[in-house]
Amino acid sequence: MTRILGIETSCDETSAAVLEGKGDQVTQKSLVILSQDVHRVFGGVVPEIASRAHLTSIVPVVARALEEAGTKLDDLDAVAVTNTPGLVGALLVGVSYGKALAFSRGIPLLGIHHMEGHLFAAALEHPDAVPPFTALLISGGHTLLLDVEAWGKYQLLGATRDDAAGEAFDKVAKLLGLPYPGGRYVEQLALEGNPKRFHFARAMVRKNALPKDDDYYAFSFSGIKTAVLNAVRASADIEADKADLARGFQDSLIDTLVEKTWRAANAFSRQRVVLGGGVACNRTLATAMRTRLEPEGITVLTPSPRLATDNAAMIARAAFFRFEQGERSGLDLNAYASSPIPGVVAA
Repeated sequence: MTRILGIETSCDETSAAVLEGKGDQVTQKSLVILSQDVHRVFGGVVPEIASRAHLTSIVPVVARALEEAGTKLDDLDAVAVTNTPGLVGALLVGVSYGKALAFSRGIPLLGIHHMEGHLFAAALEHPDAVPPFTALLISGGHTLLLDVEAWGKYQLLGATRDDAAGEAFDKVAKLLGLPYPGGRYVEQLALEGNPKRFHFARAMVRKNALPKDDDYYAFSFSGIKTAVLNAVRASADIEADKADLARGFQDSLIDTLVEKTWRAANAFSRQRVVLGGGVACNRTLATAMRTRLEPEGITVLTPSPRLATDNAAMIARAAFFRFEQGERSGLDLNAYASSPIPGVVAA
C-alpha cells in the first residue's frame, strides 16, 4: 500500500492531501484547501500576494492534512508537488517545501503537471473515469481537448487560441459588475436570463467543418468577450439587461464546448467523457453535455466542485501513476510558468 502526500500552490489555493492505494484503487485520506479570498478586492489574483500567503499557510496546511489522515511523516512513501504550470512565485513555495520535506525524510519526490492533475481528479470519485476517454480540461488559464488512450498517453486535439473558458467567465463577470471569480456568479445570473434576447456567435463551430480542418477541435473565446463588451456599452439599462447578457454569453460558450467535445468523442469512438478544471463546476455545462452525449451512449463524468477546483488530492492521484511507473524528480526540480503535459502529442 503506497501513501503519497500531495502539495498544490500553483495559484491562490494552498492545498495538501494524503492518498493511499495502488493502481487505480486509490483512497483519499484527507484534503485541505485554504483559499485566498483577498484577491476578490483586486478582481483577480495578485501574484506577489499569493506567494506570500502560501509562505505563511503551507506548513499548517500540510500539518492539518497529515492529522486528518491519521498519518505521520514517517508513514509517507513519496511527496508530490505541482511544479508547472502556474504563477512561478506561488509554485516555488510548494516546490521548495516539497523538496525540503522529501529530502529530510529520505523519500522520493515527484513534480506533477497541474493540468495532468485535473485529468485524474474525477477518478477519485468515479471508478469509471479511467482511460480510454475524451477529456475536456477547462480552467481559468486553460481550455484543452484531449483523447486519453491510457494514463500518460495523451493526444492534444484542440486548445484555445486566445482566452481560456474560465478567463472568459471572469472577464464577462467583471463587465456585468459581478464578483471575482466570476464563473458561479455568471451561472447564477444566467438562470434568470432570457435565452432569446442576446445570441452571440459560436466561434469556429461550422456545420460543414471536417476533422482535417485546423479549427475543428480548437476554441476561441476572445470574440464573445468583445461582443458582450459591445452589448454592455450599447445597453440603455444594464441592470435590466445583464441577466439576459449572462445567459447569451453562457449559452454560446457552453454550446461551443459541447460541440467540440462531441466531435472528439465521436471521432475516436470513446464511450466516456471526463471533465476537469474549475469550469467543470458549472452545472449548466454538465447538464448540457449529458443531454447531448448520453443519448448516444456516452457517459459524462465530472468531479465534485471541491475536486474540480485547484487541490492537492488530484496532484497526489496523478503522482500515483508516475510513482508506479518508476518516475522520480531530483532535488533540482524547478517551477515553470508553462509547459506541456508529459506524454502529450499533437493530433
